[in-house]
Amino acid sequence: MQHKDIWRGIDQLAAQNGLSTSGLAKRAGLDPTSFNPSKREGADGRPRWPTTESLARVLDAVGAGFDDFAALVEGRRGAAAPLIGFAQAGRDGYFDDAGFPAGAGWDEVRFPGLGDETVYALQISGNSMEPAYRAGDRIIVAPGAEVKIGDRVVAKTVEGEVMAKVLARRNSRTVILDSLNPDYPAREFRPAEIAWIARILWASQ
Repeated sequence: MQHKDIWRGIDQLAAQNGLSTSGLAKRAGLDPTSFNPSKREGADGRPRWPTTESLARVLDAVGAGFDDFAALVEGRRGAAAPLIGFAQAGRDGYFDDAGFPAGAGWDEVRFPGLGDETVYALQISGNSMEPAYRAGDRIIVAPGAEVKIGDRVVAKTVEGEVMAKVLARRNSRTVILDSLNPDYPAREFRPAEIAWIARILWASQ
């Protein structure tokens, strides 16, 4: 990122939140003139950069992260994804037959760098997916994405069990899902026992 990109990102962050740059600075508890054009260059014309502390305070004030800011600066779009807990995911009626969340009223989280994919987020609980995913991590799941052998996936059985695994084998007779945690064995199913399998695109850790 270049000097002008950082400052353009701050301008866009302010506009995105319906604020002027002075209003953005005030919301973050900074001097209102912190992001004025006159503060972006020194008296000798050399570029001045916002401090990491001021940037961190601004992002915290508007509920954004550094990844969000980088996506904004680089022109990458984000995606709003329904947020579902693993305990919820196992209940009947929470998903349709294709593995997409059903109904409405979900909490939402925003993830940078995602385009037009239809995705949702699952929040990890427990330790069965360590060390890859820990309790509190959020994984982005794309039911419409192609799934290949070796992909990290979320699978749901017809009995309602939801698990994050690695797709090790899939044919007309068997589906084998390797565990992410070596302390847990691989699972083997008949295809008829699997409701759906969706690829994990991304994780927030």
